[in-house]
Amino acid sequence: MITEIAQIDVKPGSEKDFEAAVAKAKAAFGRSKGFHGFELHKSIEKPQRYRLMVKWATLESHTVDFRGSENFAEWRGLVGQYFASPPEVEHTETVLTT
Repeated sequence: MITEIAQIDVKPGSEKDFEAAVAKAKAAFGRSKGFHGFELHKSIEKPQRYRLMVKWATLESHTVDFRGSENFAEWRGLVGQYFASPPEVEHTETVLTT
């Protein structure tokens, strides 16, 4: 299992609209090969900063299957207008859990 972590800074004043758009995008993610769920976290110290954590079966589930799909185009169409800058994305694998 791979976790995609996207740091997303949104335009000031668009936080609630962004959150609503992410909620609408659940369906696009749900139709994606290798998708296993996501969480959206909002920073307390920087209220325009979010971290989207998406669980994928493999790295390629995200980088190839999702990014090359209509589901990705739908996701960006819903949320892209709120981005203050391009998201920073990295992928992790769990090495320890409690």
